[in-house]
Amino acid sequence: MTNHDDPDLALRQWRAAAADPSTVLIDGFHALKHTLRFGGELRQIVTTDRSALGELSRALAPDVAKAVLAAAVEVPPAVLREVVARPHPTGVAALAVRPDPELALARLSALPRRAPVVVLDNPRNLGNVGAVVRLAAGFGVTGVVTTGDLDPWHPTVVRAGAGLHFATDVARLPADRLPPGPLYVLDPEGESIHSTRLPDQALLVFGSERHGVSEELRSRADALLAIPMRPLVSSFNLATSVGMGLFHWQAHTATR
Repeated sequence: MTNHDDPDLALRQWRAAAADPSTVLIDGFHALKHTLRFGGELRQIVTTDRSALGELSRALAPDVAKAVLAAAVEVPPAVLREVVARPHPTGVAALAVRPDPELALARLSALPRRAPVVVLDNPRNLGNVGAVVRLAAGFGVTGVVTTGDLDPWHPTVVRAGAGLHFATDVARLPADRLPPGPLYVLDPEGESIHSTRLPDQALLVFGSERHGVSEELRSRADALLAIPMRPLVSSFNLATSVGMGLFHWQAHTATR
């Protein structure tokens, strides 16, 4: 891709690629590993130590080690700090191409579905959204949709999601343009989730820890469901709630 001995050239190429709005920062080895495993298109990889990166790749991801080393450019730590505000401890960062949002929306909207879509209604915490993407990829759901102004492809979200945005479809949509399917809203006033079998076509809607789900989506819900919680405890963490909801769905699919 570039001359391994020319960090100045690597820096210029990085800056040029990063100026493209379709470019996504891949921060750290685990995010890089998952980006490659799930078909992400890379523009550039920089590392502070190619030898250490090679050892890490062969130990933790031999399936992508060759591709990592073929593309990696070694740069001084000061250069990495210049292109990444908070470098990952693994000393590697990359730029990838964000998947086409229209294709992602088409896949999210296609019926029938084999797994639900997770909807995060106006989330506020970047790390929580990344954790939800990681859960969604692990459970094999159709994708994650967010409403509101938070960008689910923000670098902090991608870092928290360990690059697993490329393993599922992730999109931001207005609340009135959600994919089709019955709306199951997680809400403390709902009936226990244990009494409901969640269909594969479901949209599972979760609100923020402080404000919950908007009245607009609550009013459109096919069902309000609650995850039982000890009295006097204010709320579960958002990602924890999503994990419990998806485990409930998965447990029922295993018994079909």
